[in-house]
Amino acid sequence: MAATGRLSARAAPRFPHPVLMVRVAIILAVLVIWQGLAVSGWLYRDVVPRLEIIAEALWKLLSTSEYYVNLWATASEVGMGLVIGGTLGLVAGLVLGANRLMARAFEAYLYYLGPTPKIIFFPVMIMWFGVGPGSKVAMGAISCFFPIALSTAAGMRQIDQVLIRVGRSFRCSTWQMVTKIYLPAMRHPIINGVRLGLGVAIIGTLLAELKLSNRGIGFLIIQAYSLFDMPRMYAMLIVLFVLAIGVNALVGRLGGLHSIRTR
Repeated sequence: MAATGRLSARAAPRFPHPVLMVRVAIILAVLVIWQGLAVSGWLYRDVVPRLEIIAEALWKLLSTSEYYVNLWATASEVGMGLVIGGTLGLVAGLVLGANRLMARAFEAYLYYLGPTPKIIFFPVMIMWFGVGPGSKVAMGAISCFFPIALSTAAGMRQIDQVLIRVGRSFRCSTWQMVTKIYLPAMRHPIINGVRLGLGVAIIGTLLAELKLSNRGIGFLIIQAYSLFDMPRMYAMLIVLFVLAIGVNALVGRLGGLHSIRTR
């Protein structure tokens, strides 16, 4: 009887997970609404191109080497900004989380400056680092610094005090406390901060490229907009959106985080 039950359980049909079905339904609904607006004539003809036109532009975009050169330029700027800003944010978060006096003195500034649009600092970044990649890297770094610092500081306060007392009882050095106690216990807050920091780093870098640049994805987007090449612009936005989702999911998976499981 037990064997029969196992066989029937194995033979039971597996239906798609409801979460996956909802996600697919949302995507299909967006595509249907877009195509409906494109063929309805309610908007100007080239503002909302038909899906087949965007698909053709996407194919042409991915077939040119120029796009990959500019994609690498933006990716390197975002990556360097994330490394610099993330490292500084991690150190600042550890200091603020471990020292109550420093937290009371400086954490308020992080909360006040965190929501501030970082594009207002771009003229300063240009004066300090020039019009080249340095100012874009600086924009990415300053954008991701705040969410990573605040997430790390909050994670420090959530560490079980028993772990800290155990580390001190073994007379661990500061470096050992950070690497053996603090960072493993704060893995989830840090990864969440990195995911948020990655998103704002991409936004900051792209905004800087839109304002002043002669290379990068932001430069290609503003160029397509200036020429009113809407299908090419939408194609670049789609690729950028897919890449951002992929990198964000990869960071979460490497950190052992899963947003919503579909199994």
